[in-house]
Amino acid sequence: MADIELVPNAKSPARIGQPELVGELTTLNLGPTHPATHGIFQNILQMDGEKIVSTEQTIGYIHRAFEKIAERRPYYQITTLTDRMNYCSSPINNLGWHMTMEKFLEVDVPKRAQYIRVIMMELARIADHLICNGILGVDTGAFSGFLYLFEKREEIYEIYEEVCGARLTTNMGRLGGMERDLSSEAIRKLRAFIKSFPPVMQEFENLFNRNRIFMDRLINVGAISAERALNYGFTGPNLRAAGVDYDVRVMNPYSSYEDFDFIIPVGQSGDTYDRFMVRNAEIWESLKIIEQALENLPQGPYYADAPEYYLPPKDEVYSNMEALIYHFKIVMGEIDAPAGEIYHAVEGGNGELGFYMISDGGRAPYRLHFRRPSFIYYQAFPEMCIGSTLSDAIVIMSSLNVIAGELDS
Repeated sequence: MADIELVPNAKSPARIGQPELVGELTTLNLGPTHPATHGIFQNILQMDGEKIVSTEQTIGYIHRAFEKIAERRPYYQITTLTDRMNYCSSPINNLGWHMTMEKFLEVDVPKRAQYIRVIMMELARIADHLICNGILGVDTGAFSGFLYLFEKREEIYEIYEEVCGARLTTNMGRLGGMERDLSSEAIRKLRAFIKSFPPVMQEFENLFNRNRIFMDRLINVGAISAERALNYGFTGPNLRAAGVDYDVRVMNPYSSYEDFDFIIPVGQSGDTYDRFMVRNAEIWESLKIIEQALENLPQGPYYADAPEYYLPPKDEVYSNMEALIYHFKIVMGEIDAPAGEIYHAVEGGNGELGFYMISDGGRAPYRLHFRRPSFIYYQAFPEMCIGSTLSDAIVIMSSLNVIAGELDS
């Protein structure tokens, strides 16, 4: 239960010289032990009845020092750290990191690998949005839609499992391409998902998009203007809901995104309802991209000709001395990177996910910084909550899609 503390009212000596308030303020801990705060971040609310007067966040309950750990790890071993940031869309984190290093090392990734990456990243985006919007429904008391969507999320995880052997923390891809090509079973599951998903998503939208109770809970709640969103550094669906059509996939294309036809959904008011609707629309656009990538999947290799960085196939390691040497050097982290610095960003499930890396010419980064969208959104939470009710604070936080692992990093 929340800890409640009564503070002196407006007429007590402690408030002499301050503006008069009617009644008493209540200090309420929203989290960390609360389902809406994922058990690991805290909001200290000052309440005037049901209305929020002020709020202060406390973060760091799950801080794991990933950026410092990365400075002691070979470049390819950093992939498993990125898994544990936004764990709702791990493949985007993984492949974004690989692309950063490929850009830095000037590794040319084959077209087939780029298309497979696009398919996996868009599946991850769909899964991320399904979680966000499904749980937003739960936070307003509507549970059915969540169950419908999570059945399809399970199918996405089965595709992950077919591609890389993992489900949540995927460690997907490799520096230079993918670990393995799309199997016939993976393609079959992809096609089955593309066929079965639209009716389920349509049913979810029918339940929520024009539901009067749901709309009353979300419209004009937690609104933020385009100007304020830009000042805070918003990106992704939360910025687009405020009316700014910024998308890294379009503004700075990577992994052949320029080959695909899709639109950028935008909102108008930047409120909780717009954030919900923008994510719904993006799910349809991601599905469209996956269909295009699958139908136009290029022939050719699924990894780059870069033996210094890409682990050779296991059968070659057993039969070829040169492959064995490269395998040993990569696994033991004995390959130096050139000195320099790089920043590369991808469009993550909840915004611009960036990697800023400085190399001093060693076998691990000299400095590494992750640009985590959730950390930036959460700074605006007090401004978006003040004047709202406690129940509004829950849906505002839910619609921002603050992922705890990414927030603390």
